[in-house]
Amino acid sequence: MTDVRHTRERIAGCEVSVQRGGAGQPLLFLHGARGAGRWLPFMEALSQTFDVIVPEHPGFGQSETPAWLDNIHDLAYFYLDFVEHLGLQQVHLVGTSMGGWIAAELAVRNQHSLRSLTLVASAGIHVQGMQPGDIFLWPEQELIHNLFADRKLADAMLSEKSSQDEQDIQLKNKLTTAKLAWQPRLYDPHLTKWLHRITVPTLIMWGAEDKLIPVEYGPAFRGLIPNARLEVFQDCGHLPHIEKMSDFVSALRRFLQGVQP
Repeated sequence: MTDVRHTRERIAGCEVSVQRGGAGQPLLFLHGARGAGRWLPFMEALSQTFDVIVPEHPGFGQSETPAWLDNIHDLAYFYLDFVEHLGLQQVHLVGTSMGGWIAAELAVRNQHSLRSLTLVASAGIHVQGMQPGDIFLWPEQELIHNLFADRKLADAMLSEKSSQDEQDIQLKNKLTTAKLAWQPRLYDPHLTKWLHRITVPTLIMWGAEDKLIPVEYGPAFRGLIPNARLEVFQDCGHLPHIEKMSDFVSALRRFLQGVQP
């Protein structure tokens, strides 16, 4: 098992919680709306090859909620400061869902420290005629079921007993997500104009049965980012890194091995 280190970093006046494990090139993982309070199996698998760094965004989990946090752009700039603060170079940036949106916003601003970009079922753009699911209107049980293609995985997640602290964190995460992505829902109307600025090798990953952000968004991102590649996982919902963990890790490793400096 990887020796996972838990630290707290103060950046831009905000103290954030960070998990870090493994060795090799840095892989910065940006989580989705439900947070990143646990070291998950896919993180463990990737840490055998990479230095995996998993912060909790400002406003989420054990991280502070700074007064300056108003929108996704603020998080993009924060993570540019985060990379500089940790002295990271040649970073493999991986973001899922809302974390993918943050990663894309970061990359269109400054790619100086990036070696690659991977967007997993990413929010951030609007595709005409393709209506995303509404995480703010779905009841919790419906939301969990809609995250997976395999109902058994959803039922297993729903059967887990949450402590009061965990419930409080989920409420905090929901409130911050609403602040950042309520209107317009889960996208930045200006991001599409600037995705062509991304020049680092880019991989788009999607579940074919994604009910939150339809799989049609994958080709849309691929068409907007020069030379981007698309990997679609069959029988998979919104969380390929959870539902198809082995396939996800294998596909990501193949891609990253191909872009090593």
